[in-house]
Amino acid sequence: MRIISGSLKGRRLNPPTNLPVRPTTDMAKEGLFNILNNYVDYEDCAVMDLFAGTGSITFEFVSRGAKEVTAVDINGPCTDFIKSSATRLNVKNLHVVRADVFDLLKRAYKKFDIIFADPPYAHESLAQLPDVVFEKDLLTDDGIFILEHPKEYSFAEHPHFWQHRNYGKVNFTFFAKKLDED
Repeated sequence: MRIISGSLKGRRLNPPTNLPVRPTTDMAKEGLFNILNNYVDYEDCAVMDLFAGTGSITFEFVSRGAKEVTAVDINGPCTDFIKSSATRLNVKNLHVVRADVFDLLKRAYKKFDIIFADPPYAHESLAQLPDVVFEKDLLTDDGIFILEHPKEYSFAEHPHFWQHRNYGKVNFTFFAKKLDED
């Protein structure tokens, strides 16, 4: 797995094969960041990556100069891998948290400019994630929440729905706290 852009472009992440993850494909990551590049000044962004897994998305945000990035995963070997990768890559603006995402969100108070979530596709609470993020008011006024999910889900009727994109089997739904009326 490689970092596709930014200061760490081309650097490889070589996670152990036994991690219980489904990393976002390079094609999907490129599509995701092509969209975000039109809306985001990374240097001003506080980012939270939920269900961070190998840290693939985490390190893309770090590489693009995000002000601070928080990676959250419940799996100890995953968080250990992200921490060791951060050390190897000399990353200083990354905070790694080992926690259940829903427990963490219940007690969260900090606001983020971008929250990205890539839960296991079979997670029983996947569909509730947008509601939790907005009920807890975890985004800044111009904040964006991005949910990676299987095609069986549609969030087009959600009050904060902004747009949906798919890249092969990968689907991203974007939610915005403040929707443009244009």
